[in-house]
Amino acid sequence: MSSIDFLYPVFKVIPLLLVLSIVLLDNRVARWFNVYTGTSYVLFAFLQSIAITEEYGLSIITNNLIMFLIVAAFWFWEASTQRNDFTPQKQPIWKYWVIPFAFLAFWYPANPITLMPDFNPVYLLTNGAGLAFCMMTPVYLAILTLYYPRINIPTLRVTSIAGTIIGFYNILVNFFMVPSILWWNGLLHIPLITISVYGLMLSFKKRKRES
Repeated sequence: MSSIDFLYPVFKVIPLLLVLSIVLLDNRVARWFNVYTGTSYVLFAFLQSIAITEEYGLSIITNNLIMFLIVAAFWFWEASTQRNDFTPQKQPIWKYWVIPFAFLAFWYPANPITLMPDFNPVYLLTNGAGLAFCMMTPVYLAILTLYYPRINIPTLRVTSIAGTIIGFYNILVNFFMVPSILWWNGLLHIPLITISVYGLMLSFKKRKRES
C-alpha cells in the first residue's frame, strides 16, 4: 500500500472523528459510522487481498477477499436497518478493557521498516493502520461490544468470526513461523484475536428480553 501512503492520515483522522462523534452525538452519526466501516472493509478486501507480483503476476487471496466483502455487506445492511443503538448506557467497568486494546491496534507502534517496537505518537495519524483489517477490526468491534446488547448482533457475529480467523492466522505466522522478525507484530495482533473472540462470545450470549 506504499503507493497510497499519502492517504494514511485521512484514514486515521476520519475514524477518530467518527468515534468521538458517537460518544458526543450518539445515534445522529450512527449511519455515517456504519457506512464508513462498510467502506473500510471493501478497501481492506481489495488493498490487502490483491497484488501484482513480478513472479506470479496478479495474485488474489480469494478467501480473504470474499470474507472481507461479506463483512462489508453486513455493515452496509446495518447502515440501512439502523439496529445499532449508540445511546449512552451504563456498563460494568470491566467491559471497558477493550479500549486500551483497540487503541494499541489503532496506534500500531511499530517501526515501518524493522517492525520492531517504536512508540512514536505520530503513528497515531500517519501509519497505515487505518487501512488494515487487523488494526481497525478491533476498533469497530470494541464500539459494538461497549454498546452491547443494543446492537446489530449478526453484524457483530460476522465481523467477529472474520477477526477470529484472521487473528488466529496472524498469531500462527508471527509467533511460530518467523518469531525472530515478527514477534512484535504478533503482539500487536493480540487485540484482534482477543476482541474478536470476545465479540463472538457476546454474539451467542442469550440476552434478556427488553421491554
